[in-house]
Amino acid sequence: MTPWRDRQEGDGWTMYLGDCREVMPTLAECDLIVTDPPYGHNNNNNGDLIHRREAALGKGSHGEARAIANDGAEANDLLRGVLPEFNRLLKPGCCCCCCCGGGGPDPQFARWSLWLDEAIGFKQMVVWDKGPMGMGWHYRRSYETVLVAEKPGAACRWFDTSDSVENIIRPGHNGIRKIIPSADDHPTPKPVELAKHFINLHSDIGDVVVDPFAGRGWVGVACIETGRRFVGIEIDEEHYR
Repeated sequence: MTPWRDRQEGDGWTMYLGDCREVMPTLAECDLIVTDPPYGHNNNNNGDLIHRREAALGKGSHGEARAIANDGAEANDLLRGVLPEFNRLLKPGCCCCCCCGGGGPDPQFARWSLWLDEAIGFKQMVVWDKGPMGMGWHYRRSYETVLVAEKPGAACRWFDTSDSVENIIRPGHNGIRKIIPSADDHPTPKPVELAKHFINLHSDIGDVVVDPFAGRGWVGVACIETGRRFVGIEIDEEHYR
């Protein structure tokens, strides 16, 4: 019996419907992981700030919730539990670029950084300045982070030759812009250009990029448009389809 509920392939991509904890052990090594795991913020679950704001602005039909799978208290245990498998998948010198929150009363970015260092080897925290003022009350949330880990054993796979890549992604850099999701979109979409930024830095054409929390496939689109091969896993059937 396969550990996934469905599997589809196309030209340069493979998508699995299932739990990444069950699917990843069946995968071969890869050249890069780019992913946006659930943050544990209960986003869009009927009571969080995103959902209340969407309902107030009329962005959802009757303000219905669109909860993200495993986005409650279990999210931290989920990520920490899969990091050893991330390490197994990565070849020496290859990187994991993991989206994360940007501050707030729960220092998740600090916790996840330590866990990435423990499981793989921490390299850098990149700040994504999303531009206009974000949500919140005191210290409005206007940035997120991307935590980069590098597997030891070989030189870092790095394909920039400009020597000018900062650890801050400024508004509009390479077309990277904040997305305000529509009512039928994933509640927390990331721009395809953000994935391309890290894909172009840490992989070459023809390389295999894995996203264990694929959502609506933003990393997959970036891979196809940059000539990489994509392997994605998504647990939510609607997003998978």
